[in-house]
Amino acid sequence: MGGGLASAEAFELVDEPWSALAPEARRLREVGHGALVTYSPKVFIPLTKLCRDVCGYCTFARPPRRGEPAYMSEDEVLEVARAGAAAGCREALFTLGDKPELRYRVARDELAALGCSTTLEYLARCAQLVLDETGLLPHLNPGLLSLDDALALRAVSVSQGLMLETTATRLAERGGPHWASPDKLPAARLATIEAAGEARVPFTTGILIGIGETRRERLEALLAIRELDERFGHVQEVIVQNFRAKPGTRMASSPEPPLEELLWTCAAARLVLGRARHVQAPPNLSYADFPRLLDAGIDDWGGVSPVTVDHVNPEAPWPELELLGEATRSRGLELASRLAVYPEYVREPERWLDSSVGPHVLALADAEGLAREDDWAAGAPEHERPESPLPQAAAFFKGAPSLLPAASLQRKGAHVGNGSAPEVSRPKRASKPTPVSQSIGDALAKIRDEVALDETDVTELFRARGSDFAAVVAAADELRREVCGDAVTYVVTRNINYTNVCYFRCGFCAFSKGKLAANLRGAPYLVPLDEIVRRCEEAWDRGGTEVCLQGGIHPAFTGDFYLDVCRAIKEVLPDLHVHAFSALEVWQGAATLGLPLRDYLERLKAAGLASLPGTAAEILDDEIRAVICPDKVTTGQWLEVHDTAHEVGLRSTTTIMFGHVDGPRNWARHLLHLRDQQRRSGGFTEFVPLPFVHMEAPIYLQGRARRGPTFREAVLMHAVGRLALHPWITNVQASWVKLGVHGSQAALRAGANDLGGTLMNESISRAAGASHGQELPPEAMEAAIRAIGRTPRQRTTLYGEPPAERQDASFGAPPLSEPLNPSVNDANLQRPARLVRPGLVAAAG
Repeated sequence: MGGGLASAEAFELVDEPWSALAPEARRLREVGHGALVTYSPKVFIPLTKLCRDVCGYCTFARPPRRGEPAYMSEDEVLEVARAGAAAGCREALFTLGDKPELRYRVARDELAALGCSTTLEYLARCAQLVLDETGLLPHLNPGLLSLDDALALRAVSVSQGLMLETTATRLAERGGPHWASPDKLPAARLATIEAAGEARVPFTTGILIGIGETRRERLEALLAIRELDERFGHVQEVIVQNFRAKPGTRMASSPEPPLEELLWTCAAARLVLGRARHVQAPPNLSYADFPRLLDAGIDDWGGVSPVTVDHVNPEAPWPELELLGEATRSRGLELASRLAVYPEYVREPERWLDSSVGPHVLALADAEGLAREDDWAAGAPEHERPESPLPQAAAFFKGAPSLLPAASLQRKGAHVGNGSAPEVSRPKRASKPTPVSQSIGDALAKIRDEVALDETDVTELFRARGSDFAAVVAAADELRREVCGDAVTYVVTRNINYTNVCYFRCGFCAFSKGKLAANLRGAPYLVPLDEIVRRCEEAWDRGGTEVCLQGGIHPAFTGDFYLDVCRAIKEVLPDLHVHAFSALEVWQGAATLGLPLRDYLERLKAAGLASLPGTAAEILDDEIRAVICPDKVTTGQWLEVHDTAHEVGLRSTTTIMFGHVDGPRNWARHLLHLRDQQRRSGGFTEFVPLPFVHMEAPIYLQGRARRGPTFREAVLMHAVGRLALHPWITNVQASWVKLGVHGSQAALRAGANDLGGTLMNESISRAAGASHGQELPPEAMEAAIRAIGRTPRQRTTLYGEPPAERQDASFGAPPLSEPLNPSVNDANLQRPARLVRPGLVAAAG
């Protein structure tokens, strides 16, 4: 993982000054981690300070004190954890002495009173309590562990840790720093790291410098750590910690290592461990000089707590997060918060996380496996606007220059909330260019030079944070202005979801209601043809120019059903645009009639179908589709349906449903599929990002998906869509149903130029848990558009101008009649002997 110097080469570093190592260390960090430097917002829980070891430099461990309990109570543990959760922490760091019950009777007696036989048993109970009650992710540092211990604690924690400190056995001799400390013997500590690897536990370890070891011995320790990680892949970070002399210890008068020695060790660690491994140095132990640690190639600051002190080094306060961010940006790097388990392990939860803790991790993770910056969720009520617990998110929504471009997304009076984005002000030009990372700068330069972006370019744009995010959004907004001007379009339409019964097994869908989904919203229904036509007539009377028809696929449906729907509508309303049927419905319809796609699409067109929605695309990457919709159309089948539709003269939209088990590279592949097909056929009219609404989605309730995209990711999808699809797809739509009005306004400042349809009825997002209204009438549409200084314009489905009489009829429309959704049983449909499942057929083939 990430290579690193061979042993012989590593030992040649011993006589080199740190400044000679630093350039290569920084280069390796950039190759492995880009411009990102992480930290973990944590709360420190010192479960017990009793320890059977007596290290010569430690002030954390202490003997029993009369009248003081040996262990924190469960209530005390929860009090600290809740304070951390309220302050935006994501990690609960449990630090404790090593097996104090083996030395102290008071520990044994207190454990017995707690109903536990060992400290590890009580630790597991408290970790489970914190996880269940607060959602904080436990990281455990309990000392030496056997394989059985590591496995038992894996069920209640996301990661574990033990500092190797050194492989120099001589430091445990009489008078040495590890004398009379049996748990500090290098072989025992290496055995614990090995046991964690066998147990598949994401593990933190590291070295302690300045306690009498030599440079060569530090390198030996780093090589030993690397060897174990090469075997198991479980060492998620390596800490380089510098000794600090503390009063009252045997080493109180020992000299501390100079800063240059710490910098040498950090740089050497990067060269030995390679580009991909994470190297951390605690900022608080270097005081005002901590920014210089970045010059030596580290990529992580470790845990930083806004609530508790560093109980191991109480004399060294944590730097303020604002100062940490400023220091990081001063080196051209960007600060991001992470979880107690690193992204590489979050992306493989089945391998690295116990099934009892994996869902907790996914609930707090963003698309890259880092910590979510905000508590925003697609579809959540806009009136709920609690303050964000994360400083980074607060800065994001308040328009901090490092996170928001003055040119496109400056916000006033912002508050972070579930489903609520801040109000957006008129754009202002930045006084000077915002510095960006090399990868983002190169991608934006390609766009300016009209060079097509590749998959890596688009992936990097989706990973943008801080000043990179600002630059991407500003570029998208400027391109939108050049291509589309300041008009924002919308269409007066009615959505009709004709049934909520579907035999396909999409993990994200809470709309489909079969026997196994009766506990979700609404009873199984099927809208009859006369009711579909009645709703279309009502929409026409209210100024509608389009009807959008989609639904579940009932087992008894054949291609004739979709033909009958089109004919029934067009017979009564020949001028109403029928925008209907996803690629899955078209594929299933053709298959059930035994027709080639082209022949069936031609029949649909003759029956009155005018265009196709781009739904059923989800993520056009079969790696993701195999997880979220294994029996649905494949990427190739989806593209084939739309390519064929364009050949027969039907236009279509494109969508992406993102924020579940996907990530930036999957999104990039999706956009490039759309771009490449549009180059061939030219039939796509718009790009519509649809953030995953998680609340009732089965895959989320089963603990197998994230809680939708973060607000930054939702904004970026519109911005990157604008940039990556240019000049082939020129319209980018913001879905007010998913984003809410405020979120849609933000998207309109990030490259979007269309606000979609008024809908009149919309059931799919509501079934998934979305709380936004089922209709946004023209009056509200135009008010939202004008509020951000843009000009509203009604459009047709294909972006023409509706007749004046249609526009006039759309304002002041009467209320809708109550829709009729009769039970599906009333239709007396018969299930066929064989069901069409295109995804499974393609997989088998």
